[in-house]
Amino acid sequence: MALRFWLLTVSVIVSAFGLAWGLGSVLGKAPAASPWTMVFHPAFAVSSLLLVAGSFCLSRALAEVRRERQPEFRSWLTRALVAGALFTAVQSYALWAISPTERGASEASRGVRPFIMVLCTLHALHFLIAIMGLCFVTVRAWADKYDHEYHWGVSVCAGFWHFLGVVWVAVLAVISIAL
Repeated sequence: MALRFWLLTVSVIVSAFGLAWGLGSVLGKAPAASPWTMVFHPAFAVSSLLLVAGSFCLSRALAEVRRERQPEFRSWLTRALVAGALFTAVQSYALWAISPTERGASEASRGVRPFIMVLCTLHALHFLIAIMGLCFVTVRAWADKYDHEYHWGVSVCAGFWHFLGVVWVAVLAVISIAL
């Protein structure tokens, strides 16, 4: 089971970053703004919708496992995993798109862009942990480890995802104030 967990986690993360690279290749980078200003990148709105979709899918998966509907439970869990991978891809593209073209000490200490980059990157790192947890729960779900009596892992995974959604709303609020 550990090998399945590792393979699923690596494949989700690699495919997410591959998709982010593809988005960067197709869409290109946003026009450079001054380091003192920043424009809200549309990819943040798309990633927010993907986060909400994943949250909905995890809530449905939790409801289905409590009703002992295993095929539906696994289906909703897999959809949440896909939404998480897409969120990671779009978020990675958004971070790449807003990153400054100049990389020096003076550029890193000016404006709101570095602050927003740090907030979004910290959220993304926590989200990678959530993806790993979701991969673990998905592997265990496909191995019939959860039922209506034991679904603690699914509950923790859904709770962490919802918590990260609330944190993302706070990050978006900070971004809107900083713009």
